Amino acid sequence: MISGSSPMSQDFLAARLWSMKTIIAVVAAAALTLGSGATASAAEPPLDPAKLAAAIAGLPNDDASGALLQVRGADGQWQGTSGVANLHTGQRVPIDGRFRIGSMTKSFTATAALQLVAKGRLDLNRTVQSYVPDVLPTSYPPITIDQLLSYTSGLPGSDIDHKDPTWFLAHRFDTWTPQQLFRVSFHNEDGSVKPLHFTPGTMQNYGNIDYLVLGAVIEKVTGRPYGEAIENGVIRPLHLTATTVPGTNTGIHGPHAHGYELRGDGSCVDITDANPTYQWAAAEMISNAPDLDRFLVALMSGRLLPPAQTRLLFEIPDVDVLNPGEGEPTHAYLGHGLASFPTGDLVFWGKTGDRPGYNNGMAATRDLTRRAVFSVNTLHMGGSTQPVTTRKIIAAVAGLA
Repeated sequence: MISGSSPMSQDFLAARLWSMKTIIAVVAAAALTLGSGATASAAEPPLDPAKLAAAIAGLPNDDASGALLQVRGADGQWQGTSGVANLHTGQRVPIDGRFRIGSMTKSFTATAALQLVAKGRLDLNRTVQSYVPDVLPTSYPPITIDQLLSYTSGLPGSDIDHKDPTWFLAHRFDTWTPQQLFRVSFHNEDGSVKPLHFTPGTMQNYGNIDYLVLGAVIEKVTGRPYGEAIENGVIRPLHLTATTVPGTNTGIHGPHAHGYELRGDGSCVDITDANPTYQWAAAEMISNAPDLDRFLVALMSGRLLPPAQTRLLFEIPDVDVLNPGEGEPTHAYLGHGLASFPTGDLVFWGKTGDRPGYNNGMAATRDLTRRAVFSVNTLHMGGSTQPVTTRKIIAAVAGLA
């Protein structure tokens, strides 16, 4: 089932941040002829919409139940969906459907923090300990706000595999406080303090913990829940009507595709509803493609931050990545809220995110002439291998299909 003004909808699995390169490979190549007759630059190979339609045909399958993709920019705009929003009713995926954006939340949290920096209420060079002395173990060395934003703190995180289906299904309605999150992140089961992964500032290591601590800092500085800083500084000014900081609210309100987990016996369990407090300031938010595109344009164009703080979004520390996996970047690629994704002669900036049932991403060239937002309802939480449909799409984009 394929719907929309373009059939190019895809089930890109973004379970890891670096997998954004998959979506960018499509967007960078998108010289798709639009109704206006405009095309992308000659340097980018043309896409064959028929091949892309064939590549995503068959959703739902064993990898994903549905997908949506929105592309906008100087060459025009188009959007498409594939699969179903509800396996029981067969309802189509709504192109403006809301979804759990996962770690894309970090871009919002970073924006709120940098807005406080611009107002002189937060100092990047001050230590976390000076703002929230009761969060980090006293044995930890000084860690700066800048190191939180750039994932160079060296802080350890929780050992709980929260994307393990057994754990998630048993605990998805649990409420976590920030204090509980910090306890399981910084202490072993016997109460001993976990060591840092590295000396602060010497490496980059992507994870939730830096932005969980950043959420606590924002709350200390403002005296209010961190989500209010996002609502007041981003959501309301940009009129993001589908974007929320849900707190303990377990549902997704408004149009949305359901998230599912495929069981070994072939049945699917609906996992749409969940308490997002375990992800808190790092990965709890809900949004949709139009809102995320508006946010990314406003953020990268300097509408949300002054020039000095806008530049920080793209400032990548000159350090190596801690323990990169196969195919992952070995040198730092994360700025202060956005990630860099070089693709051929182009460099895209954006963020991916995933929660059980939802894998998503947003990306744009620095000049905003090519932008994309996607969401995929994957059926295997925490998976790190690309589904068959993704491989078909890559082959179609490369002209191999």
